[in-house]
Formats: sequence, structure tokens, C-alpha cells
Amino acid sequence: MLTETIRVLIAQADQAIREERFDDLMEFYTEDAVLVVRPGLEVRGKTAIRAAFVKIAEYFNHSLVPSQGNMIVIDAGDTALVLSQSFVPAELKPDSEYPSERRATYVYRLVNGKWLCAIDNSYGTTLLDSFQ
Repeated sequence: MLTETIRVLIAQADQAIREERFDDLMEFYTEDAVLVVRPGLEVRGKTAIRAAFVKIAEYFNHSLVPSQGNMIVIDAGDTALVLSQSFVPAELKPDSEYPSERRATYVYRLVNGKWLCAIDNSYGTTLLDSFQ
């Protein structure tokens, strides 16, 4: 049940990204959320996350089409770890240095009865590659 709830929330957030409805997108995040923009760059808080998504849309020439594949949700009360196959192709930016298929890790927190994203890391454990 929780897996389906999270899957629906992520699909709705992906749709908001595709449509560049960044104000609506912020409704899916906690106030203190962290977004991994790219390896080595994180932003914190809704204002910074919104600004980052605007820049991301510009970088990908407004053609980003995120979606999710296989997903596992591991929960512990009011916290959930989400492991997801994530696809982030950009039709108008085929030469991006960032991979379009990723193994994302997200952390969701139950806040006032609603599951919100606290950590958005579409790069998942590939962040460890920077330590090699």
C-alpha cells in the first residue's frame, strides 16, 4: 500500500516537472528538503529547490521527461526509504553529461498525514563514485 502511495506521489511530481509547474512541485517536499542537483551540488529548502528546478529545465532545454521504473519502499513508521529506477531523458539535450537512467534514492517523511520528500537524490549511490 505505501509503495503505491509513494509511486503515485512521485508520478505526480514527475508530471509537474514535465509541465514546469514548479510551485505545484514544491507541495511534494518538506520545508527542510534536500535536492541533489548533481554530484557535488545539493540545495536545501523549498525556495532553493524551486530555483534549482528552473535552472535544470533551462539546462535540458525545457525537454526533461522524468519517470520511474521498478521501485522498492522500505518504511519505518513515519520515514520511508525509496529505491527507484529513474529515467530522466531530455529530448532536446541528448548530449548531457549526466546519465538519463539512474538508480535513485529518496527519503520520504510523513508530515501531518501526508508523505513528503525530504531527500531527493536521483543519482543514488553513484554519488560514491566521486570518492574514487
